[in-house]
Amino acid sequence: MESGSTIMDPICLVENQNNQLTVNPKALKILDQISQPVVVVAIAGLYRTGKSFLMNRLAGQNHGFRLGSTVRSETKGIWMWCVPHPSKESHTLVLLDTEGLGDVEKGDSRNDSWIFALAVLLSSIFVYNSMNTINHQALEQLHYVTELTELIRTTSSASSDEVQHSAEFVSFFPDFVWAVRDFMLELELDGYPITEDEYLENALKLIPGKNPKIRNSNMPRECIRKFFPKRKCFVFDRPTSDKKLLLHIEEVPDNQLDENFQKQSKNFCSYIFTHAKSKTLREGITVTGGRLGTLVVAYIDAINSGGVPCLENAVITLAERENSAAVQKAADHYSEQMAQRLRLPTDTLQELLEVHAACEMEAIAIFLGHSFKDDKQTFQKKLVDIMEKKKDVFMIQNEEASVKYCQAELKKLSESLMKSISGGTFFVPGGHSLYLEARSKFEQDYKLVPRKGVKANEVFQSFLQSQAGVEEAILKADKALTDGDKAMAVECAKKHAAEREQQLLREKLNEEEQKMAAQERSFKENMTQLEEKVDRERENLLREQEAMLKHKLKMQEELLTEGFKKEVEELNKEIDQLKEDIEMTKNNTSIKISEVLDMASMALVAVLPVRYKALGMAVKLLSVAMKRAENPY
Repeated sequence: MESGSTIMDPICLVENQNNQLTVNPKALKILDQISQPVVVVAIAGLYRTGKSFLMNRLAGQNHGFRLGSTVRSETKGIWMWCVPHPSKESHTLVLLDTEGLGDVEKGDSRNDSWIFALAVLLSSIFVYNSMNTINHQALEQLHYVTELTELIRTTSSASSDEVQHSAEFVSFFPDFVWAVRDFMLELELDGYPITEDEYLENALKLIPGKNPKIRNSNMPRECIRKFFPKRKCFVFDRPTSDKKLLLHIEEVPDNQLDENFQKQSKNFCSYIFTHAKSKTLREGITVTGGRLGTLVVAYIDAINSGGVPCLENAVITLAERENSAAVQKAADHYSEQMAQRLRLPTDTLQELLEVHAACEMEAIAIFLGHSFKDDKQTFQKKLVDIMEKKKDVFMIQNEEASVKYCQAELKKLSESLMKSISGGTFFVPGGHSLYLEARSKFEQDYKLVPRKGVKANEVFQSFLQSQAGVEEAILKADKALTDGDKAMAVECAKKHAAEREQQLLREKLNEEEQKMAAQERSFKENMTQLEEKVDRERENLLREQEAMLKHKLKMQEELLTEGFKKEVEELNKEIDQLKEDIEMTKNNTSIKISEVLDMASMALVAVLPVRYKALGMAVKLLSVAMKRAENPY
């Protein structure tokens, strides 16, 4: 199901057998094929309250998640349905239908708590489904929300403050929707009409008083208000008053459903499609299908090991997998683009290095776009190392292509010269002059051959060296020359050979300098793109912190209005701490970026400097060789 383009049937994602949670490998395989961002809608609530029917409507189907017509709970574990998002292009809608809470046949209530916690952790919008009204009993049944502080941790540090952990829940918890089914009341308060949202907010007001019973009653209210800043309520009439139809509601066409219910369910679906955001982790990390699967496995592994799901550990696990994949994706792009854009042999080394620089820049952007939490630049270092090695391979291939092409061209161009030599054309008086004239024409023809590549002069020099004995024989056989003329001709040949050798050395020196310049550009490009990414991550963190502050200030205002001064004092501490954190994020921008870049430069220099040193030594040796060529005596 590439990118969620086809509709699949619901499948069990988390199996629940004998109170043991396990992940279904087939469901993971489906998620792994979804490379798009996912919008995850999870529903939880008491069993036999119509959760599955409501989720089927989100999928635009009557059938899908199994419905039941008896008192036995149908859904076990967490079921998943992946469908194309109806309004967000290039997104996949993932519906999670959880097993009913409070099933009398269960032996362990803790199992319900884990199902509830997983639904919260995995979703970008969480729907709590209940019946009839939001009253004291309904809120008591939502005690699972009060257990989240015990079942979820934000960091792996055992010594960190649990209160601080729960204060950070708001930064990664989903939006909250309360769906009230078979609602029979009038939406009014003190004789005035109210909205569904006002109905919910009024129900969540804290009850004055300090006795233990009132405190317990207030706990679910406090947790919902604290953990879920964005809240919405929908009330639904009964789908039909016909009990027989209710027993097989999935078979009932829409035109036989209650008109109010049709309108209410349409409004509910429209809100979900419009307002449910893509699933993200802290600092704006987008969750795709594959990443969602990794999170599910990490959370279930933590639960089964006797621990609690930890966001920090889950993100680290996800980063290890995703960053490795990002390195491979970027390296593959580099290889593919180099192969497509290079026409070997390149006319100059600079031509190859410019193509390398362009492909490298794209590869770095791909890596940084798909990677996260590479705090020590371990994976970026791997990518740089891979690209350097691949570049070296392309350079070797380029040299080999140049040598092969030049040798083939020399063979064609030298045919007449070789025939003249073998036919004795130059072994006559005045033959040396004729030979030099013929060789000069041959040399000019070779120079006119296009795109000979980086080894053009070296191959030609090698060819001339192979002919040195021939020239010497022709010179000796030339009766028209005096001994003095021959001596001068020998000196002239040596001088030309030395000049050509020096030209080769200059070319090699220039090539090594170009390679060093390319290494420097590579380093700067890595650092520039990394700096931009660090800055974006800081902006995301700042937005998260400011959103948390806005939420806490709203809570502060509500608590003051309701007269809960002690709670306001406790909240003020969190607000003050958050304001300090925001100021640190703002003021320490340059320091933080500098620290990251310092660490990155150390990591990258661990790859590049060895090459810098090798190149530097090569340049030094070439420079010495050139001086010797200029002053051979």
